[in-house]
Amino acid sequence: MVEHVELIVDAQAELGEGPSWDAESKVLYWVDILGKQIHTYEPSSGSTGIIQLDEHIGAVVPRKNGGLVAVLQSGFYFMDLPSERLTFIENPEEHLENNRFNDGKCDPNGRFWAGTMAYDGAEGQASLYCFEQGNHVKKVLDNVTISNGIAWSPDFKTMYYIDTPTRQVVSYDYDLKTGEISNKRIAVVIPHEMGGPDGMTSDLEGNIWIAHWGGFQVTRWNPKTGELLVSIPIPAPQVTSCVFGGENLDELYITTARTGLDQETLEKYPHAGGLFRVKTGIKGSDTFKFG
Repeated sequence: MVEHVELIVDAQAELGEGPSWDAESKVLYWVDILGKQIHTYEPSSGSTGIIQLDEHIGAVVPRKNGGLVAVLQSGFYFMDLPSERLTFIENPEEHLENNRFNDGKCDPNGRFWAGTMAYDGAEGQASLYCFEQGNHVKKVLDNVTISNGIAWSPDFKTMYYIDTPTRQVVSYDYDLKTGEISNKRIAVVIPHEMGGPDGMTSDLEGNIWIAHWGGFQVTRWNPKTGELLVSIPIPAPQVTSCVFGGENLDELYITTARTGLDQETLEKYPHAGGLFRVKTGIKGSDTFKFG
């Protein structure tokens, strides 16, 4: 199923995260949270770009009517392209100065889901939000510690969610029309020796793909049975997220981080913080656009 892992961009990112694929422009977007950057990669030409920001960024997704939506340390923003002009929308955690946004993704109806975490990782201090059309941001979950991966089943009737320290992927019944979640249950439990579950995506066969922080790998699981289907070793300890892209949506793009690694580890894994790619032969789910 899987070919070899390629290093696509040796970005040396402090905390690479949140990749999203714009199928129309054929551009991959991803962020360096601590480096305060949005990165772009165009597979057709191999060209890369960086948009430098003034604050930490948690995630970025394309908009249907052009430009991007981003969650920065200070809340939700629209970004116009190519001007890179930011328009502030709302900061639901203005009162929580120790928190930042950490990951986010749009659902098939164009709602932008994004969650937070405390800078010191304090337990239960974070939340998961949903930004809907009409510029309305609502809190959906609280008592979260490190909000991370989000994905949907191919029929959009199930949403999967990761709060990293729980070591679980949980499933919710999902109402695509309203964006409501219900009936929480455990889909997958990640063993301690595999690292912490971080970012996540899904494929059209109904399985989920998980990046492992401290685990040197991306894995594929059956969320209905909790069974591990495949493990792909990545030459970086902190594997942060993954998304399907490419012409046939069968190439898995994988982000990694350097933060927290000592010099000896960085010498052993010099491409930590890079963007990697694996050709899976399996069609993945779309990156849905906002709006």
